[in-house]
Order: sequence, then C-alpha cells, then structure tokens
Amino acid sequence: MIVNPQRVSDVRRKLKAKQILELIRSAVHSTTALEEIKEVSNSDPFKILISTILSARTRDPVTEKASARLFAKFAAARSLAEADPEQVANIIKPVSFYNQKSKNIVETSKQIVERFHGKVPRSYSELMELPGVGRKTAGCVLVYGYGEPAIPVDTHVHRIPNRIGLVQTNTPEETEAELLSLYDRKYWLDVNELFVSFGQTICRPVGPKCQICPVKRICKYYKENVRVNSG
Repeated sequence: MIVNPQRVSDVRRKLKAKQILELIRSAVHSTTALEEIKEVSNSDPFKILISTILSARTRDPVTEKASARLFAKFAAARSLAEADPEQVANIIKPVSFYNQKSKNIVETSKQIVERFHGKVPRSYSELMELPGVGRKTAGCVLVYGYGEPAIPVDTHVHRIPNRIGLVQTNTPEETEAELLSLYDRKYWLDVNELFVSFGQTICRPVGPKCQICPVKRICKYYKENVRVNSG
C-alpha cells in the first residue's frame, strides 16, 4: 500500500486545527460585540451590517455603545437612509473614522432601500458592492446575520493561526482560504467568534497570557518565545 505523504500531512493539519478550536472553546468565556448585537437584535442582518462597519479598528465596548445609540434613533435601513451623515457622525463618535463611517452607513442604507428593496443582500458579491463593506464585513453579515457558514477574517483571525503555527500566510485572504480548507463546514460558524474572543482575552496582540493558555503546548509562539526564555 502506497501512502501519500501530502495526504497524511493534510489529515494531521486538520486534526490539529480541530484540536486548537476545541482548546480555544474551553478557554473562552466571553462573547464578541457582534454576538451580543446578534442576540439583542434577534440576528437582524441590517444591524449586524451597520455594527460591523462601526467595529472596524474600534474596541468592542465602543462599538456596542455606538450601535445602541444609533439604532435607538434609526432602527431600520429606511430611516437611516434619510439621515444626515453629520448627525450620524455625532451619534457614533468616538468610533474610529466616524466621519467616513457615517457617510458609508447612510449611503449603504440608501442602496439597501433602493437596490435591494430594504433587504440586506445575502451574498459576498452583492454585500461587497456596498460602501465600506469588504470581505470580512460581508462574512460577518452572513455568519451573525444569516447564520450561513463562512469564516470572516479580521486581525485576530489572521494573527492567531499564524502565531500558533497553524498557518503561514501573509494576508487575511490567504488565511481565509487556509482556514476554509482546514475546518469542515460544520465548524465555520464558530471560527470567527472563538478566535476573536480568544484574541481579546488570552492571545492578545501585546502581552498574551501564555501561562494560562491551553493551546501553549502546541503553540509555535510559546515554544519559540516563552518556554525558551523561561528556561
């Protein structure tokens, strides 16, 4: 019997990916802003979309508060489409780039009303035609708004698999492709939520809490930077 080394390697990587996800699941005891907004809004795709636009380069607590203020004033696409961007900017401040985001939010709302009859699109291609919507934001709408399997890749989801040594990629797009191949479809809905929560609480960009991390025994970063230095 001839054993294909590449196939064996692929199987081992997939098993490691699943192990890492389950270890992260055991360590995470918090939820992201999008998960909180999903629960509060009953998975309203429009509110998920706008909240994700707000969340770019913005801390979760700031995103949650800004979203709550905005939706208290403008609860749906039609009302937000008629809003003054300057008023929206004042409401969502201090999210990062609030002036540009306010313009994108109003214009996106207009397009949803005019082009999509008030319903948020349900495909990557159509979502990414909206102002301020990239692939990560589109993926978040699919996962948190529609419950459709996808793996949105933000800074945490790109950084952590590379730090651990699960992937070796240079861009979020490359990371997404790798994770989609490593994880069976039934896990896709969990990947963003778990990796982001893990990145916010334990595997932080600066000062990661390696000593309490359950992934450390198979983590490349821990082996090369922490265990070696600790003697």
